[in-house]
Amino acid sequence: MTETRKTPTIQDVARSANVSTATVSRALSSPDRVSESTRARVSEAIRVTGYTLNQAARSLRRRTAKTILVALPDIRNSFFSSILDAVEREATNRGYGVLVANLFLARSPAQRLQDYMLSNRADGLLLLDGSLDLSSLHSLVRPPNSVPLVVACEEIPNSGFHTVLTDNLSAGERATRHLIDLGHRQIAHLLGPEGNVVARDRLAGYTNALTQAGLPVQQQWLFRGNFDMESGFAAAAHFMSLSVRPTAVFAANDESAIGFLSGLRQHGLTCPRDISMVGFDDLGVAAHYTPPLTTMRQPRELLGRMAAEMLIDILEDAEHRRSPMRIVLNSELIVRESTAHLPLRTSG
Repeated sequence: MTETRKTPTIQDVARSANVSTATVSRALSSPDRVSESTRARVSEAIRVTGYTLNQAARSLRRRTAKTILVALPDIRNSFFSSILDAVEREATNRGYGVLVANLFLARSPAQRLQDYMLSNRADGLLLLDGSLDLSSLHSLVRPPNSVPLVVACEEIPNSGFHTVLTDNLSAGERATRHLIDLGHRQIAHLLGPEGNVVARDRLAGYTNALTQAGLPVQQQWLFRGNFDMESGFAAAAHFMSLSVRPTAVFAANDESAIGFLSGLRQHGLTCPRDISMVGFDDLGVAAHYTPPLTTMRQPRELLGRMAAEMLIDILEDAEHRRSPMRIVLNSELIVRESTAHLPLRTSG
């Protein structure tokens, strides 16, 4: 006689987590209404017991919820606005709604995403943050959870996830080569956040371009940054303290580039007379800053549309889940008035 294995229930989860069934239900349906420690206990109890939400109800919900969750590292960053707009447009065209999760203040971002997905508030996850713990994400996408996931903007190396991104390394090379072509030989790089995969690739592109041109990489010309104006402004103060200053800077993004130029202006330096600057992203403000910023334009709208399209295709056709898809888009150099030939910079 074959032994019938008992299906885990919500009561089993409650006993394992040492909470009430009402607390378990609240942790699944409204995770923001329970403490982080309680959510963690419930999540661990779900894993230990093997409990899954009623599969028939889950399937029914999946046919009617028609919602995707977009997770951002920091919703305050204007870089994501056009990506979100494109995601929402594509989702709407396909009959889906969009939820947005801001991971900036989350103590455990991966746990927060798990809470969202296991509560059945969304059918699939579009992740725009490459810094999350890989093992936690794997537990989310593998059985029994099997959450459809697409990563966009920031690749997670060796993850095996479906991914849509831009080639930051080759774009970093192109930005730096533009400055070299203008005659600059002393070129600094304003870095992105330490450990960020996008910042790492742009630094690698900068390094490759210098090496190919036979120019050394000067460690004192690698300015600490954090993808924000404040860090760019602080880097300007460091620039002013150098005994030998570079003639040009490639910044890892537009916000830090603008912060850097604002800092230099306070010291009486102007761009491009005293220094040439290349940014990255082509934010809306880049074309309207003084001077208008030369930058690498990422195809953010295309990236958002293709990422949403990929995720919804996965939701609607299981065949798309079988092998990881990886789409790499190219960025475009937009030349404006913040870069100039070296002789022009040194004249007058």
